[in-house]
Amino acid sequence: MNQSPSNRPALNRRQLLKGMSASLGLLALRGFEVQAAAPAHFTHGVASGDPLSDRVILWTRLIPGNGEHSAINCQWQVARDSAFKQIVSSGMASTNSERDYTVKIDAAGLSPNSPYFYRFLSDDQLASPIGRTRTLPVGDIDQIRLGITSCSNYPQGYFNVYRHMAQTDIDLVLHLGDYIYEYAEGVYSNEVATNKLGRKVEPTNEILSLEDYRMRYGLYRTDEDLQLVHARHPFVCVWDDHELTNDSWKDGAENHSADEGDFQARMRSARQAYHEWMPIRTGSVGDQIDDQSAIFRSFKLGNLADLIMLDTRLHGRDRPLDYAKDLPMHSALFQLSASGEGRLISEEASVSVPTEQLKRITMPFDFTSGTPTPVKDYAVIKDLTAETLPRGWYYLPDSQRFKQQALVEPDRTILGADQEQWLDSQLQASSERGATWQVVGQQVLMGKLRLPVLTNEQLKIDQAEPYVRQILEMMQVLAPDQMPFNLDAWDGYAACRDRVFSSFAEHGTNPVVLAGDTHNAWAFNLADSNGQAVGVEVGTPGVSSPGLETYLPTDPAELGKAIQDVSAELFAVDTAQRGWSEMTLTPEAMTNQWHFVSTVLDRDFSVESGAVQYCKAGNKRFS
Repeated sequence: MNQSPSNRPALNRRQLLKGMSASLGLLALRGFEVQAAAPAHFTHGVASGDPLSDRVILWTRLIPGNGEHSAINCQWQVARDSAFKQIVSSGMASTNSERDYTVKIDAAGLSPNSPYFYRFLSDDQLASPIGRTRTLPVGDIDQIRLGITSCSNYPQGYFNVYRHMAQTDIDLVLHLGDYIYEYAEGVYSNEVATNKLGRKVEPTNEILSLEDYRMRYGLYRTDEDLQLVHARHPFVCVWDDHELTNDSWKDGAENHSADEGDFQARMRSARQAYHEWMPIRTGSVGDQIDDQSAIFRSFKLGNLADLIMLDTRLHGRDRPLDYAKDLPMHSALFQLSASGEGRLISEEASVSVPTEQLKRITMPFDFTSGTPTPVKDYAVIKDLTAETLPRGWYYLPDSQRFKQQALVEPDRTILGADQEQWLDSQLQASSERGATWQVVGQQVLMGKLRLPVLTNEQLKIDQAEPYVRQILEMMQVLAPDQMPFNLDAWDGYAACRDRVFSSFAEHGTNPVVLAGDTHNAWAFNLADSNGQAVGVEVGTPGVSSPGLETYLPTDPAELGKAIQDVSAELFAVDTAQRGWSEMTLTPEAMTNQWHFVSTVLDRDFSVESGAVQYCKAGNKRFS
């Protein structure tokens, strides 16, 4: 017997979940909590991004309410008012399981430098949340305000930083990567966040497949603070490594092994999920979506600035150097006699000796007297290994050879040749059109950062975990030779950075580099090899991922001073707090201010703002 809608028995949440589990699948909910039966569900809020002067990308996610996989339609609307009485652009869209039920619209026909409201409506007029967005300006403008953020790790704590950004009057959010993290449950997490706050990851395994990446984005996008900042401000995003996998590069990653499958297949899945879930303008080839293409791109912020977004993580990056793998040890050349005895020989003298008579041996140092003394007796050292060294003997790194060879390898690139050329052309075009500022949004620190020289007492080395202690001990060995702090950043790609600095010097009116990745706050006066100022850099603190204070128990003020003492370009630093950067550009100056939240483990938090950093147009330095 047919029943009218009013006479049908109510479908409770348990029944609905059971039905979806049998057909559409619980995975398609992506962490969304079904509260009642409906023809459709908007599951993860709304977002906007990649604004231009006449258009903006709009995003939402809509799943069928009947639990059956099918295409589903919706209407989108852009209006000047929140009541949608002055609709200026609208249309229809369709989505399905092949797009993970995400909807992305390039809403055109908008006016420059204008605020708008937007929403989506399902066929039965179910409405999504209302979002606010803004188009980019044209011509002369007085100022533009940017919010800069990165490194939001769900199982490390609440996204209080996003809430504060949502409540702040800014024009555009720049997300510089690590929007999600790929790790399994219990890896790189905070026990308070996971056990008391319930911020556990889905899926529980490390994400490898397309389904895994989709689930992880879905989990993050259920966060109310992340939904709020997306609904309040348009975003311009680039990925860093954790949207992919830790310390990734074009052909591999630190956090990818052979038993995890083909690396490039994993990257294809990561790229696809990123384009599905982020409000980024995705390219196409013919009628097909191209979610595997490069994401470096640029935006004009009126006559005031050009925003140039780079991919320093995946597109053309060569394998990062690694101290554990690439740092050479001190070695010596021996000339072997016919009887197999060895005589120490200099590098200069070895040129005239047949190659078959030469043998290079890693040289151990005897520390038993308190002073490292090289051991040069061939008969004693020829068969030694790191495991069989006598007590008190060690192999010492050859820092000078590393700095003179590996660190300055001319062909190493963090961008790829095509992106290097594209960046140069973008800077040239910006200069020719008369833009005051060139804002370069990218992932990792460009400024030169050296290992600090600290004592055991300052490092509190006796309090460190064993694995951290090993890192600290290596740091102490390398620090006196002014070795780079982080080889995964631009310090590990010095020749490429020199080429970029040359482009800055030739075409940059006022370059401003932005970086994320480190979870801490940095400001640099960038200089070329001759000490000439080429621009400034701001590194934003992280949303929730822990910073240096987690690994180095040194007092933060003491640590910051020690890093500044050995890093000539470093203007300001905070090594202990989570937060974001607020940057204001005007024709006269750029200012940056860090905003720090008091906690990420409680929704009750306060905000403390740092000192304003000021760079006058034309100076290319903070003052």
